[in-house]
This record gives sequence, C-alpha cells and structure tokens, in this order.
Amino acid sequence: MSVWLSSTPDAAALCGNEGELVSVSVSVDAHHLEDLLEVLSSVSFPVNPQICHPNGSARETVVEFPAYSGGLPEVRKVLAASGFDPGSIRVAGMLAELHRRG
Repeated sequence: MSVWLSSTPDAAALCGNEGELVSVSVSVDAHHLEDLLEVLSSVSFPVNPQICHPNGSARETVVEFPAYSGGLPEVRKVLAASGFDPGSIRVAGMLAELHRRG
C-alpha cells in the first residue's frame, strides 16, 4: 500500500494492488437492512460494516464499509442482482472521508 500525496489534502489517496482504498456507503430502508447485509456478505472480500441511522431516522439506514475501488463493480453487481439500487452507493476516498469526519 502507498499514499499518493499532492498539493491538496483531498487529492491524497491510499492505494494498493486492488486500487484506491475508499469508503463505501449504501442507503437502504431500515426494513431491508438484514437483506442488504446478507447480500454484502456474498462479495469475494470481507465487508466490515458500520451501521448508522442519519439524523436519528428510524426509517433510513446507512451501511458504511471500506473497500478497494477494484471491488466496486462486484458490489454494484451483487446489489443489482438482489434487487437493490446500485445507484444508492456513495463512494469517497478514504483519506478524504477520514478528514471530513475529523
């Protein structure tokens, strides 16, 4: 793994053999959380999810996990095959995400 640095902190990235390390967020209705977690468990790499309810919402749930950018097509594919909207994925560079959370 290496860190690519540029003149701006937002452009820095953690990169490995499988691409950039990114933070992946998937929004889902709370009633479908268990199904989403089951789908994510079927990808070929380990998913260590963090589950949160934005703004204390009981209806919306966001599942966040780190992944390498090379694994994103697989995540989108398994979500679509299981009836989830692959457009519900939000991806951010890991260093930018950590900086945002500060």
